[in-house]
Amino acid sequence: MADYTLEQKESFTVFGLGTELKSHYTDYAGINKEKSDFWQAVGQDGRLDTLKGMAANDFVFAVSEAVNNKMMFYAGVMTEASVPAVEGSRVIQFPKGEYLVVKGEGKTAEELSNQLAAIAFGQALPEAKNFAYVGGPNTAVVMGQRNDSVFGEMWIPVVKK
Repeated sequence: MADYTLEQKESFTVFGLGTELKSHYTDYAGINKEKSDFWQAVGQDGRLDTLKGMAANDFVFAVSEAVNNKMMFYAGVMTEASVPAVEGSRVIQFPKGEYLVVKGEGKTAEELSNQLAAIAFGQALPEAKNFAYVGGPNTAVVMGQRNDSVFGEMWIPVVKK
């Protein structure tokens, strides 16, 4: 049984830099490689540091969202200020409401994100008999570091069945 909670969250905004994932949605290895390559690129070219400079807190968001029938993936930060439009950027609105939350820890942010997504979509959502994910953005949130690990949560908006 997956360890998850259901939490009420206020609406929030994430400013993200994105890429389209081209792998088939069932090709987890392909998707994870595309995400990994993207994180490496935004980390090396300074875009992630620029994002962190706009952040309202220390959280880093890995957002997945379907946009215009495309599977998009974003590196983002929570922001309250207006931010300049940059190619490949998007202001992502998360609705006020109920969220399925899975907590975890990993050696790297990438490992944490993959682990949280596997538990949330592979175990927690199928077990949550009274709630359903009906689409919209979902996110793995890296919240900090302790010892040699990073910790965070997966947030998926859900509705009562």
